[in-house]
Amino acid sequence: MEGFYKLSWLQRLGFGAGDLAQNLIYQTICMYLLFFYTDIYGLDAGSAATMFLVVRLIDVLWDPLVGTYVDKHNPRWGKYRSYLVLAGLPLTGLAILCFWNGFSGSLLYAYVTYVGLSMLYTLINVPYGALNSSLTRDTDEITILTSVRMFMANCGGLAVSAGVPILVAMLAAPQGELPIELALFMGLGSLPSFIFMPLVPAIKRKVGKKNMFYIFLTVAIVGMAMLYIISKSGPVEENITLVYVAQFIKSTGVIVATGYMWALIPEVISFAEYTTGRRIAGIVNALTGIFYKAGMALGGVVPGAILAYTGYQPAAAGASTLPKDSSAWFYAMLIYAVIGMALLIFCFSQTKERVVMDEAATKDVKISDLWMEFFHNRPLRIVALFFITAFAMMSVGNAAGAYFMNNLEAQTPLAQEGIRWLVCVIPAAMLLLAMYIISKYELTDERIDEINREITNKQQKK
Repeated sequence: MEGFYKLSWLQRLGFGAGDLAQNLIYQTICMYLLFFYTDIYGLDAGSAATMFLVVRLIDVLWDPLVGTYVDKHNPRWGKYRSYLVLAGLPLTGLAILCFWNGFSGSLLYAYVTYVGLSMLYTLINVPYGALNSSLTRDTDEITILTSVRMFMANCGGLAVSAGVPILVAMLAAPQGELPIELALFMGLGSLPSFIFMPLVPAIKRKVGKKNMFYIFLTVAIVGMAMLYIISKSGPVEENITLVYVAQFIKSTGVIVATGYMWALIPEVISFAEYTTGRRIAGIVNALTGIFYKAGMALGGVVPGAILAYTGYQPAAAGASTLPKDSSAWFYAMLIYAVIGMALLIFCFSQTKERVVMDEAATKDVKISDLWMEFFHNRPLRIVALFFITAFAMMSVGNAAGAYFMNNLEAQTPLAQEGIRWLVCVIPAAMLLLAMYIISKYELTDERIDEINREITNKQQKK
């Protein structure tokens, strides 16, 4: 049937390369920029927390503009894929500048570079998200695409979480021992993807979409509870094997549950097309981007606020697990950003939009469509709330990991407890809320297949 395309493995890998690229750049920002700001650049935790919140509030205004613009325009190089290159080049430059210490301690410089980077990331992320639903209508193919995408995204996550500490240490002035324990702990945040994400299609067929979410969200909560108990029972270094086991269990649940949620986006786009007659993929992805950023805003401000409240103090250079050589951080980001740009170009070369709005529908797109779609599309509202909760949880946990493994016992008891809450307690509470939200999602695979068949039949009759 028209629109139900099967893709080659090179095309699937090309699409996934886009998320790998974004993770190499943006996950470095998410995991290590707060640490860079507080321990190397010289900002206090409270100022950094405020900046993270302000940047996300700007995103709330910016994302609808991007989504509307993307749906209304058809660049020569492709409706969605053009932005991989057009926005990718300046994104690469600003990512590198975020880790430049030339204006050490300047809050203005931090704002300018971080705001610019976030706006350019949206200009890539929104059209990239729309690419998924523009390649095919086939739900099985979408599941494969999502699995490949998240597998490669987690390759990027692993390269960042485990690789950045090692690379920075290697680039730094004589550092002594490499931060292997920190690298292993952070790397275990992505490692389960290589085991479980390829199994997602089979797991979903076996237990169903909702049950898969319930199972893996519960697994994540169990891992977080284990981490909290283990870290309270003695120094982290003395119980490091148990810490690794708990981190692996936690990450298994988080990766599968949050990875598969991207497969829900094409479903709500098809539902929107079924109810309105227009396939406004850019607007739907802008909406999910807004709530993704809202979750990131919540998750971004919480770590800095709690660190400030509990009296966190940067460890002295000799007591810090992570190097404090600013040049090493700059060159590490340079390497990751350049590789990320090359992958964005590869993604551009292997993707081609096949399911998009016709020219007449494109001209009618307005910013108000974004909120109209939100109010009329109940499945989209549920997915949006899930995004807020899931990304707030990930943002809190990712930012706190570097502090958890950076000589935790050197902090005051109150600061130690604050870091434990950031790694374990707050994310677990958010996952319980996410479990309740996803229980309200009503689009089964059978219903989505039926919707796509009806849309295709209507198009063929025109």
